[in-house]
Amino acid sequence: MFRAINPLTGETVRALPLHGEEEVERRLDAARHAAIGWADSGAAERAALLLAVAGVLDRRREELAQLAVEEMGKPVTQARAEVEKCALVCRYYAEHAADWLRDETIPTDARRSGVHHAPLGVVLAIMPWNFPWWQLFRCAAPAIAAGNAVLLKHAPNVPGCALAIEDILRDAGAPHGLLATLLVDTDTVARCIADDRVAAVTLTGSERAGRSVARSAGEALKPCVLELGGSDPFLVLEGADLDAALDTAVQSRTQNNGQSCIAAKRFLVHEDLHEAFLDGLVQRMDALVVGDPAREDTDIGPLVHRKAVDTLLDQVRRSVAAGARLRLGGEPPGGPAAFFPPTVLDHVQPGMPAFDEELFGPVAPVTPVRDTEHAVQLANRSRYGLGATVFAAPGAGEALIPRLRCGHVSVGGMVKSDPRLPFGGVGASGFGRELARDGLLAFVNRKAFRVD
Repeated sequence: MFRAINPLTGETVRALPLHGEEEVERRLDAARHAAIGWADSGAAERAALLLAVAGVLDRRREELAQLAVEEMGKPVTQARAEVEKCALVCRYYAEHAADWLRDETIPTDARRSGVHHAPLGVVLAIMPWNFPWWQLFRCAAPAIAAGNAVLLKHAPNVPGCALAIEDILRDAGAPHGLLATLLVDTDTVARCIADDRVAAVTLTGSERAGRSVARSAGEALKPCVLELGGSDPFLVLEGADLDAALDTAVQSRTQNNGQSCIAAKRFLVHEDLHEAFLDGLVQRMDALVVGDPAREDTDIGPLVHRKAVDTLLDQVRRSVAAGARLRLGGEPPGGPAAFFPPTVLDHVQPGMPAFDEELFGPVAPVTPVRDTEHAVQLANRSRYGLGATVFAAPGAGEALIPRLRCGHVSVGGMVKSDPRLPFGGVGASGFGRELARDGLLAFVNRKAFRVD
């Protein structure tokens, strides 16, 4: 059963049965048929569809935003921005895909030689609940632009969003089956990966889910892209603009109620700035408005469900027991809503859950560091490697870009996914890249050719 429980009220707002075996077969066949036809479409037809999808997203923005508010508790202002970003990525690939997919000419001893880009077929997209629109469209837009079809297996707690995505493509005039939703369990996902009608897999999710999908894709010898969890370091070093660092720190730590893989999760602060940064962080976090995500003035809504609250509370308590100092928050209010208060922990060290594990909620762990070398050492002391943020003296932050072990470094600003830049991580944060030209080429066959 795919069941949406409103995290504000604890009430079930939507419950849908799983697709049976016959329905799964029908949707696999439809996707395969659509992929064959779409592979023969031209660049102009693909671009026109993506522009039509962007138009539907624009027209239905408020309705789609409210779905995310209802099913996973996203603050409504952020939910609108997420839908707008989906329209942006569709327009981006409509504009650029044709140029990026043209045959590349590479001189050899042949009369003509180079690389031709051919779509793979059906891409199975396994998506999470925390960005129910963006996570799908950032992989679907380039996949469709490249000539592929997409099968969506969404998280079971956002069924309304999952079916709405299928409706969006239908409303835009997409061929039947080009993007279809599967309401299936984990065992069926594994069978779909192994199915000959599925050519490739992309997953955004947990480290555990990534290992499972990578294992299934490897056994089937199919390409996959994995965007997994993160424990992004946020370095505040000598010469940093402290006010700018604090404003960015709070936004990065609390976006999407703190439930973001690329949120800043470990604040490594030079010891000379430590007390001032900590005081400013506590003040700013304490001023955030926690409440109904449907309200325009809400900064932080509820976590996705009560289990998430219990998990985060356990991580905070174990960290305090290990020596971390609780400076703000730390105790959820109780009641049916899955609220967790803005929380600040100080003197967090390696070996504590708040340093070693991914915290999926509005908890900011602060660690004082002696100098830049100490900060880099601690930043890289993680099995994750998604993003990193640096605030430092002018020029000093950029010098750290090659030294930080991750897929994205942001100097003087917040880590965020951008259609113009490749997105992904290393280590336990996954492999492969989405977005930019890399995301387009992730699911094509770069076919070499020569004409003698």
